[in-house]
Amino acid sequence: MFDDSTEQNARESPQGERIAKVIARAGVCSRRDAEKLVAEGRVALNGETVTTPATKVGENDVVAIDGKPLAGPEPARLWRYHKPSGLVTTHKDPEGRPTVFANLPKQMPRVVSVGRLDYNSEGLLLLTNDGGLARRLEVPSSGWVRKYRVRLFGKVTQADLDELATGITIDGVKYGPILADLERSKGVYSWATVGLKEGKNREIKRVMERIGLKVARLIRVQYGPFHLGHLDPGQAEEIPAKLWREQLGIGRKKREPSESAKTSRKGSWTPH
Repeated sequence: MFDDSTEQNARESPQGERIAKVIARAGVCSRRDAEKLVAEGRVALNGETVTTPATKVGENDVVAIDGKPLAGPEPARLWRYHKPSGLVTTHKDPEGRPTVFANLPKQMPRVVSVGRLDYNSEGLLLLTNDGGLARRLEVPSSGWVRKYRVRLFGKVTQADLDELATGITIDGVKYGPILADLERSKGVYSWATVGLKEGKNREIKRVMERIGLKVARLIRVQYGPFHLGHLDPGQAEEIPAKLWREQLGIGRKKREPSESAKTSRKGSWTPH
């Protein structure tokens, strides 16, 4: 439990950034994990143990973890990664399953994911060394569409899929509009393209089950303006900073959400 008096002092200081954010920006871990380090008493500011993640860090302050001074923040970077099925999107799995981060190419620095893909899901996963950038990319307010190719088990028509376009509530959880187009069907199996903007946990699987279908395979092929392209499973490729900064409106007038949410390839980036 954090010290209330320390937290009050941190709130009263308008200067600097929260220490958990500083640690995350330095590429040590995510902000959530940084807060755990603080709770464990492993973080110090100018030689004093930090007791709250709300502590502010000024330009000349020295942050240390386990007695080792924190390195300066690395420039923000962003990668496309083709997640194979059979990996969990976490740094540590209590069930001992293999993780995305333990199976990245060796030249990759420490990164966090932009959102997640389920254990059996595959396809495009964005990775970044900057926790703040990850949050900015994954919030629904970005207006970015996530697109998937989905193999479905069960009899389905386009009319069935069109019912999802107005949203649906399951067990009290409200899911937003899902645009699904039936590609082809053979017997009880079908392929469909599915687009959504929010991406709650296991959203596509739960929504499809509600209309009597099972998801046999789920492949994310697009996240906003970025496409899976021809990346092989397990392969990662850095997205040039100029391109993703343009998409976020950094360094120029910010785009309207409706423009950044366009799903056509015009104005989007995919590898050659």
